[in-house]
Amino acid sequence: MKRAVGFLAALVLVWSTVVSCWGVELSLTSHAALLMEKTTGQILYAQNEHDAMPPASVTKIMTVLLTMEAIADGRIAVDDVVTVSAYAAGMGGSQVYLSEGEQITVDDLLKAVCVSSGNDAAVALAEHVAGVTELFVEQMNNRARELGMKDTHFVNCTGLTAEGHVTSAYDIALMSRELLLHHPEIRQYTTIWMDTLRNGTFGLSNTNKLIRFYEGATGLKTGFTQEAGYCMSATAERDGMELIATIMKGATSDSRNADAKTLLNYGFSTYTLLEIQPEEPLPALPVVLGASETVSTTLPEEGRTLLLEKSQASGLTQTVELPAEVTAPVCAGDRVGTLTVSRDGAEALAIPIVAGETVERLTWGQTVAQMLRMAIFCR
Repeated sequence: MKRAVGFLAALVLVWSTVVSCWGVELSLTSHAALLMEKTTGQILYAQNEHDAMPPASVTKIMTVLLTMEAIADGRIAVDDVVTVSAYAAGMGGSQVYLSEGEQITVDDLLKAVCVSSGNDAAVALAEHVAGVTELFVEQMNNRARELGMKDTHFVNCTGLTAEGHVTSAYDIALMSRELLLHHPEIRQYTTIWMDTLRNGTFGLSNTNKLIRFYEGATGLKTGFTQEAGYCMSATAERDGMELIATIMKGATSDSRNADAKTLLNYGFSTYTLLEIQPEEPLPALPVVLGASETVSTTLPEEGRTLLLEKSQASGLTQTVELPAEVTAPVCAGDRVGTLTVSRDGAEALAIPIVAGETVERLTWGQTVAQMLRMAIFCR
């Protein structure tokens, strides 16, 4: 129920601000770009966002996502020691020069991928998660379909040039959001500026220069091949709002970075994210035939954030709709009412009000006992 409510709320917000989003013209030089707010998933700006093109090493966002999901599921662990295969060691392009038979932890492999974009490290992770890269790539495409990445087809886990290996600025934002929402700990890797591997003998420097030079930068991944041009998923957080700026087919590294900063600057200067709280404490509701006489009410943790232009953030009003009573049984999380946030008479967000705990229905014996107590008390 929570996910459905969050999706509907985001949908309402997209429709309510679509004119202002696409009425802005930003000076971008890259072919495709998109700006998304992480919590709501709302798109704030887009340009050629569904054009399917090679993404270069931005591909590795999906590689890292599947790795983090495998860690979360208990299938692998960050302290697992991986023995590097000949195939992984033979990867070209950007690499951390793993050698066949070298033993390295998942933790260091994640660092090598997120900081230095090591193709050899990405393949080593893929093999550790799925056994063989072919199966891992199948998992990448399955996950892309689950996330609604309709412009995407993966052929490898690295982003090295391959026929039919494509995605879009929109799809990059989708997988970036999934990674940040559900695995925020990835920032311990993506925010590293400089580090080392192999007991300090091999230096790493982040390919994402915004990590050092942009306030609030949290990641996420850069990429470049001759075919793809300069690509990027740049993420940053300020005042509790995290933005995702995706760039595809930039002409140079500097122009790509400049476009990402332009998107992020626009988002941070124009929008604000509000966490809605009830203006007054929500009342408890009487429960008919309940083991408890009342049930508390609350707002769910999800679906209560409102993204607005800063100029529209004032003048919000709230209305609360609750029944006079509810009938047992009531389960914690059951929807019992609605808190509606409006601006200038127009609904901006509808948040379900839910039961704060479970109240069981009285048994037949409890009902009789209660009736007897009432009869005695009323004499």
